[in-house]
Amino acid sequence: QVQLVESGGGLVQPGGSLRLSCVVSGSIFSINAMGWYRQAPGKERELVATITSRGRTNYADSVKGRFTVSRDNAKNTVYLQMNSLKPEDTAVYYCKLGASTWGQGTLVTVSS
Repeated sequence: QVQLVESGGGLVQPGGSLRLSCVVSGSIFSINAMGWYRQAPGKERELVATITSRGRTNYADSVKGRFTVSRDNAKNTVYLQMNSLKPEDTAVYYCKLGASTWGQGTLVTVSS
C-alpha cells in the first residue's frame, strides 16, 4: 500500500520560510515523478511544483523564484522549500506521487 505523509506546515509571518517534506512508502519512489499542489479556502487545488525522477523541475508562475522543489531518493522524500512567503500562499499543501496518489496535506498559514 502506497502512503504519502506530508509534514512541515505551520504558521509563519509574511516574508518567512518553511520547508515541507513528503515521505513516500510502499512504492518505488525513485522512478516516479512527484508534485506539490495546494488548495486555498474556497479555491480549486492548483499545481505548485513538480520534479521528475531525473530531477527536472517545473513551477507555477506565482512561486517561481521563491519556492524550490527537491528530492532525496535515498530517503524516499520530496521537499518544498518556501521562501519569501506571502499571505496568498496560505493553503493546504499536498504532495502527489505519479498520476494519482495523494498525501493527506499539511496546512501552511502566512499571517502577521
